[in-house]
Amino acid sequence: MPKVGRREEILAIACRLFSQKGYHGTTIRDISDACGILAGSLYAHINSKEDLLYEITERGARAFLESLRPIVESEQTAVEKLRQGLKAHIRVIENNLEAATVFFHEWRALSEERRAKIQAMRDEYEALWARILSEGVEKGEFGDLDQKFARLLILSAGNWLYQWYSPGGKLSADEIADRFVDMMLGGFQK
Repeated sequence: MPKVGRREEILAIACRLFSQKGYHGTTIRDISDACGILAGSLYAHINSKEDLLYEITERGARAFLESLRPIVESEQTAVEKLRQGLKAHIRVIENNLEAATVFFHEWRALSEERRAKIQAMRDEYEALWARILSEGVEKGEFGDLDQKFARLLILSAGNWLYQWYSPGGKLSADEIADRFVDMMLGGFQK
């Protein structure tokens, strides 16, 4: 059985390369060279390049779900769930910038079966956001908004962050989320 530490190192290197060069632009040789091992030896630790991509994207999907689910299930107001949810979303990206890049860009390179599993997790995540918006409308915290487009706006703002966010930048992830939510609520509230 391969050492867990070595597998994690290979995953981290593959993630970095996939985020820089894309999944299709990264070869097994690129990964093995970056790991300092022969390409053939890499297969002692992995079954395929796609296995690496799947594990990276599955971990990403799980991180988003695990960060949002407790917020949605909490007793907070819908406004606070929106604020905390977007903060959680941005923190996942902040803490996993390379993996977020791979998650958002490369998951479609997976086989049909694996892509369907990731899509199901993405759908579950969107459904959690839909619950927040529906609750806010039902309780009068949000105006009569188009919930589908509100959800798309939230996810578009959050998902695009990996393109321009700098962890050492002027604003923290929480400050960015607060600014986004304040702007959105200006249009969402009565």
